[in-house]
Amino acid sequence: MSLAAAATVSACTSMRTPDNIEPVESGKGYQSQYREPVVARNSMEFLQSSMINESTCLPEAGGSLDVIPAKWSSPTLNPLLGEKLSRNDMVQVTIDGDNALSGTFVVSRDGTLKLPYLGAVPAQGRTAVDVERILSAALVSAEFYNRPPRLTVRITDFASVVVGVKGAVFEPHAVEIGGITGDALDAGRQNALGASTEGRNLAAALRAAGGVRPDADLSSVELHRAGRVYRMDLRGVFDGTDPTDIMMLSGDEIVVKSRHCFQDDLMRPGPISPPGVSLFLSNLTQPAAGNAVSAIGREVRQMPYGTRFMQAVVDSNCVGGAKTTNANRSAVLFSRNPITGVSVVIERDIEDLLRRGDRDDFDPYVLPGDAVACYDSTVTGIAEIGRVLGIVGTGLLIAQ
Repeated sequence: MSLAAAATVSACTSMRTPDNIEPVESGKGYQSQYREPVVARNSMEFLQSSMINESTCLPEAGGSLDVIPAKWSSPTLNPLLGEKLSRNDMVQVTIDGDNALSGTFVVSRDGTLKLPYLGAVPAQGRTAVDVERILSAALVSAEFYNRPPRLTVRITDFASVVVGVKGAVFEPHAVEIGGITGDALDAGRQNALGASTEGRNLAAALRAAGGVRPDADLSSVELHRAGRVYRMDLRGVFDGTDPTDIMMLSGDEIVVKSRHCFQDDLMRPGPISPPGVSLFLSNLTQPAAGNAVSAIGREVRQMPYGTRFMQAVVDSNCVGGAKTTNANRSAVLFSRNPITGVSVVIERDIEDLLRRGDRDDFDPYVLPGDAVACYDSTVTGIAEIGRVLGIVGTGLLIAQ
């Protein structure tokens, strides 16, 4: 077969432009960056993606009277702040001169402390100071003492908690946070009175659920606890201007509402954003069981949150090399609208993206679970057809 014939076969077997259910061409997909680049630069307006994305946003819910700002640092103003006890936490109770009632106790499954000769003492959702007050009153009520005794309650160990997370997060499900593996235990700290932990915070729960999505409404994140609903403004937590965080308890439920739009400013690392992007990649001419020869992991590649499509393509070794054979390649992004569940397939000419100074406006962000595939140039395709035809021709001659 001649080179011209091979080129004809190559053209006939090329992949056609993908179809999408979402209105990608008009910029109304999950990201407006999915729309096709405008070729005529002199007749286009640059960097319109952010404006197009914002045009579909629902108003932020923040500012209503039932929102508790995270910046309220006083527990008297914000009942969610402070170190609260939960099931399976361990405390040290010390009553002056009373060895029978003093000791180490664990918060039971029903959320109470059970001391000898005394009724159950409520502890779930309360601070150590709250438990001191309740215990002191219980001792007097049970006639162990005529007046409140001198006593202290100190937290010695925080257990892990199970928290439900749903809404505009990448992996909504019940998460277990705050646990410490045996090899990470610090014996000195375990034997000391007093305890603290960051592993049971709200931010840890959101990260464990995959992090907040770009469509999340951070102005009014709901915390459902013991029959009450608290609404918190976490915008300051995300951008680092307010480091305040809330300690979670077993049985809590977090609900992150959606603004039903893509917010470009949330596509960056933060305390409650995804810890990174697990991206499925392929850049092999011949499919194989693994991508080790291309320095790509067997299944996925970890990239920083906020990585764009073109950066992922470069990271998967699909760019560069000899211009004669490697130019005019293309790459395909497989993504999914997390709000509707609709898949989207975006194809880009790699060389066009490389040479456009305004490419950010048409260069989508990659999201956790996305997949990228690279296709070779026409020259490589023709060479591959020639190799295949050569093998076929040899096989036919052998058969004859």
